[in-house]
Amino acid sequence: MKLVKIKIFCTYTYIIMPEKKVKYKVGVIHGRFQVLHNDHIRYLLAGKQLCNYLIVGITNPDPSLTKDSKANPHRSKPFANPLTYYERYVMTQMVLLEQGLKYSEFCIVPFPINIPELIKHYVPINAIFFLTIYDDWGREKKRYFESLGFQIHVLWEVTIEHKGLSSSDIRKAMIQNKEWEQFVPSSVARLMKEWDIITRLKKLSRL
Repeated sequence: MKLVKIKIFCTYTYIIMPEKKVKYKVGVIHGRFQVLHNDHIRYLLAGKQLCNYLIVGITNPDPSLTKDSKANPHRSKPFANPLTYYERYVMTQMVLLEQGLKYSEFCIVPFPINIPELIKHYVPINAIFFLTIYDDWGREKKRYFESLGFQIHVLWEVTIEHKGLSSSDIRKAMIQNKEWEQFVPSSVARLMKEWDIITRLKKLSRL
């Protein structure tokens, strides 16, 4: 085992990493990616490093597959979900290709996390399911997966104070005309402008 120093947002911490990476055949990782930021890349690549083929599940893919959760109620609100599934698909695919992944190494699918009994229709249930845990929502997801018999690999568990970047904060910065571009890949910033997401967010914030 060895200690590896990593930067989480503006602070450094040490985590224990194995000398040799565990390799799974297929891994499943998920997120809303509203908006995909630099820490999301670290998360996605951490999952890919552990498997030969990565399935990226996009949660809250459409309103019919989005439900409230007591552990994290804001995640289902319109302001928290400004991007469509298709837009997030395009954004995530572009970023992963820019990071050097090949089309043959990953795919992107809907991932109805709020209706866990439907997950089996979108991903292979014999895959490894990657999780990160920061709060009650992360622990609730872990219980979801365990109740369904999924194999789980927790990438890391830290307190919410050490989570790092937050898409929620980035969305707020966008509508408040504050700096936000440095927290996302340049290609994502370009797409946000091309799709005029700031205008969309401002409309949603008034709902």
